Amino acid sequence: MVRWAEKSELPGLAAVEVAADGLFEQVGIVFPPGTTQIEEVSDPAVVLVEGTPPDGFALIGWVDGNLHLEQLAVRPERMRQGIGGRLMAAVIDHAGAAGAPAVTLTTFRDVPWNAPWYERHGFTVMPEQEWGPQLRELVRRERELGIEVAPRVVMRLTVR
Repeated sequence: MVRWAEKSELPGLAAVEVAADGLFEQVGIVFPPGTTQIEEVSDPAVVLVEGTPPDGFALIGWVDGNLHLEQLAVRPERMRQGIGGRLMAAVIDHAGAAGAPAVTLTTFRDVPWNAPWYERHGFTVMPEQEWGPQLRELVRRERELGIEVAPRVVMRLTVR
């Protein structure tokens, strides 16, 4: 069951993110060293989780008036059991309830469990000319941090 994270669960989510990120090595993607995204989070109200302890999480924020999926991670040994799909559905439901016109995200274009997976959940590539100023800044920051180690895309799902 997907639910909002408890503050006490936030530190343990870093292990989920690190394990999930480790899968990228099999497609030749190695992330630059540094803290995980979830380690920088102090507010559990922006993190949806499934499982106790959590087997996966979705970190959300707001970018240009849209709900933005910052990170979706599932423990590798628990993948392919619908956890990511349930988290994604909860993010979309929350976006609708919060009045967001869309959900946006950035992801690797060619990694099977990234852009192709989001496409199966209704997301489409968002043309650069439609990016707002905050999204442009987010993409610039990702590039600066060295996250763009393989082709990336911005994707969007219209909620209403």
